[in-house]
Amino acid sequence: MLLQTRQFGAFPWVTLTHTTNRKDGKMRYSLRNNRSTKCSVSVSTHFEVKKTKPYPAEVSRTIMELARDGTLSTLTEEGWPLGIGVRFAVDPELGTPLFCFNPHNHPSNVPSSLHVQFKQSGLRTPQCTILGTLAKPQDPKRLVSLWRKRFGEDVDQDFIYTIAVDRVLQLEDFQEDGVWVDSSDYRNAQPDPLRDFADKLITEINTNNVEDITRFCNVYVDLDFMVSDVKMIWVDRLGFDMRLSSPHNGVFEVRIPFPREVTDEKGAKSTFNCMSQLAWEVERSFNHPDFEKVKQLKPVKSSFV
Repeated sequence: MLLQTRQFGAFPWVTLTHTTNRKDGKMRYSLRNNRSTKCSVSVSTHFEVKKTKPYPAEVSRTIMELARDGTLSTLTEEGWPLGIGVRFAVDPELGTPLFCFNPHNHPSNVPSSLHVQFKQSGLRTPQCTILGTLAKPQDPKRLVSLWRKRFGEDVDQDFIYTIAVDRVLQLEDFQEDGVWVDSSDYRNAQPDPLRDFADKLITEINTNNVEDITRFCNVYVDLDFMVSDVKMIWVDRLGFDMRLSSPHNGVFEVRIPFPREVTDEKGAKSTFNCMSQLAWEVERSFNHPDFEKVKQLKPVKSSFV
C-alpha cells in the first residue's frame, strides 16, 4: 500500500491523501480539512484508458496542419489529368485546404484530390488523400489572412481556391492499408494538441533518453525476443509509438499509451518522466507493476526501413 499526501497551494489548510493498493491497482482518495475534522470525503475509483490512439480523422487533421505542400490532381479544360506540387494552407475550423494559383490555368468545380505526406522521425510517413471538388470559395477575403499567417505573404483573393472535402483516405505509412474517413468526421475532428512540438520532443528523447526507451520495451511491452535497437517515432495526446529492431525477428512498431491524456508539452514531458521513473523502479524490483503490458506488435512493411 503506497500512501501520498499533498497540500493545495491556494488552500493550504486542505490536504489530499491518496493510497494505491498494489493488488488491485485501485487508487483511493481522502480530502481532509486541516482546520476542522467535521467534514471528510472518501472516493474509490479505478483508472482505465480505453482509447489508446487518435482516430484516423484526427490523424488526417494533424497531418494537414503540419504539412505545407502536397500533390494536387485535377483535370485540365481539355479533360486531361494533371498532377502538380502545391503549397496549401488549412482552414482551422473545417480542415479545408486552400491554394493560391492563377485562375486562368485551373478550371473550377472539377473533381480533384490532394495527397499530403508527413515524415515522422525519418522512420514513418503517415499520409492522407483528400477527395473533393476544386472551386472558388465564397469568402476568399477571410482565407487570404490564413495564407498570410502560414506563409508570411499577401496574395490576391482572386487567386484563392479550395477543395470541398467529400472524403479522406488516411494511411499510417507506405504499403499500409488505408482507412476511409467521411467528410463529417473529418470536419468535426481536432488536430492533436501536441503536434507543434512533437517532433522536437521525439528528437530530444531519442538523443538523450536511449536507456529509458530501451527500458520501456522491457517493462511496458510483452516481448519474447531481445531488442537490438529502439527509437521513438511519434507522440500524441494519448501515447507514443516506438519502432523496435531485432536481428532474428525483424522490425516492429508498438504503441505505448499514456496513463492519462495529456494536452500540452509540459504534461507530455512530465508523464514521460513519471513513466521512466516507474520503469526504472520495476526493473530493479523496487516497485510492483500494476499495469497491463502491451501485447500487440505490428510488423513494419516498408521495405526501405
